Amino acid sequence: MTIVAVADTHTALWYLYDDPRLSLAAGTFIDKAAMARHKIAVSSISLAEVVFLVEKSRLKPSVYEDFKQALADPEHVFCEATFNASVVESMRTVLRAEVPDMPDRIVAATGVYFGVPVLSRDRHIRAASLETIW
Repeated sequence: MTIVAVADTHTALWYLYDDPRLSLAAGTFIDKAAMARHKIAVSSISLAEVVFLVEKSRLKPSVYEDFKQALADPEHVFCEATFNASVVESMRTVLRAEVPDMPDRIVAATGVYFGVPVLSRDRHIRAASLETIW
């Protein structure tokens, strides 16, 4: 399995639901990865974020189940990247001053850990000292 990027929560959900807010560059990158049978990693913190957003009634409850199913499907372009001690170590290279939100910093650190770009619209992630695609 070749991981070619890490997607943040919005990017993954917008791709999953074909949302027009997904940038052309990010959508094309994910489509090309899927055609090449490569994977886009999604941090397990994104699953936690979806639970939080469902609880706040900002997302429908079905979003969590759809997202979880996509990550569990070995044929889907998205795969889960576990939040572990190695990602925590990578967080040390993603400065809190650059990416102050902890879930976003975990996503960015996951990209650093895998050595791949991060697919994100988030202005802090995009302005940080790491490769991004949007």
